[in-house]
Amino acid sequence: MQETVLEPMALPPRVTHVRVEDRDIYLVGTAHISKESVADVRTTIEQVRPEAICVELCPARHQAMTQADNWRKMDIFKIIRQKKAVFLLAQLIMSSFYRRLGEKLGVQPGAEMLEGVRLASETGAQLVLADRDIEITLKRVWGYLGFWNKLKLAMQILMSSLFTEKIDTDVIEQLKQQDQLEAVMAEFARQFPEIKRRLIDERDTYLAQKIRTAPGGRVVAVVGAGHVEGIQSQIHRDQPLDELMKLPRKSLWGPLCAWGIPLLIVALIVYGFTKGTAHGFQNIGIWVVVTGGFAAVGAAAALAHPATIVSAFLAAPLTTLHPLLAAGWVAGIVQAFFRRPKVSDLEDLPEAIGSLKGFWTNPVTRILLIIALSNLGAFIGVLIAGPWIAARSV
Repeated sequence: MQETVLEPMALPPRVTHVRVEDRDIYLVGTAHISKESVADVRTTIEQVRPEAICVELCPARHQAMTQADNWRKMDIFKIIRQKKAVFLLAQLIMSSFYRRLGEKLGVQPGAEMLEGVRLASETGAQLVLADRDIEITLKRVWGYLGFWNKLKLAMQILMSSLFTEKIDTDVIEQLKQQDQLEAVMAEFARQFPEIKRRLIDERDTYLAQKIRTAPGGRVVAVVGAGHVEGIQSQIHRDQPLDELMKLPRKSLWGPLCAWGIPLLIVALIVYGFTKGTAHGFQNIGIWVVVTGGFAAVGAAAALAHPATIVSAFLAAPLTTLHPLLAAGWVAGIVQAFFRRPKVSDLEDLPEAIGSLKGFWTNPVTRILLIIALSNLGAFIGVLIAGPWIAARSV
């Protein structure tokens, strides 16, 4: 069969043609909130007629974007048991940011990826989900940061994504030029070089290899514009991906602190009784009131049920002394028992995360907030009560 030769000017200007051995690969550099990018994808696929279409999605993101009713199947108790509540909350915060952005621009974020998926089905081209699993990416980003950098990063993401209702014109223009995940993290990458390495550079390598090994003589790859240069520079090299799929090793300091700090607190409380029974019980009272009080305040800040607030108060003094337990998990289960989400609440979730108010009014996101804020309150309580008890032991 004679191969069709395409004129270079027939393709959109944001398409980069790469010849890899005897194969033609067309990289469509897109902005994830651009109507023009959707048109670029459509035009390129119509003209190239590829045997494979690669999109910058992993299976989890592909499922989330193509299965609109996926929220209905959510089991909130299972999420709490698997300790994924905070991770899910972080995903929803990012989704909220992009939903508001999409509403402002009149285009669904990721629409160009969905167009690639749709055209793969329509034309019979093989669809290749070319991105690394989002959970692995985020775990590698998070796992290679130090404790204080993690705390600083978490606060910046929370403040910029959740508490910024208004998205100004400058932000929009910046986001038009960048990849979806890169856009959220770009300002942080300057402060945390490790983030750029894990979030962008590693994914350049992963995407390049997946596109390079896609089947067929003609391949169209729909990727964020920020990835095109990195992919182009690496697509001629055969690179193993095993190393990029590994989760970071847990530091020895983590378990030592997780178990050592509670043991130290218990030792200080026991030692307090050597200074008198009253002194010892005062230390216990400090621990209970401070850790429980801050956990309860966290639950109350999320507008929890009164029984949930009480459960957070009662659980925190004990769970803070055991690294495998958390006050937020107890509070989340109690809240789910008293205010179990209905199917309609799950169906309303995409709409609810479109505003800050929605995070507090939707029963699903409220449970996630209760877990996160109760745990945060208990942690603050430990930072206050621990040194307080230690000072009284001197």
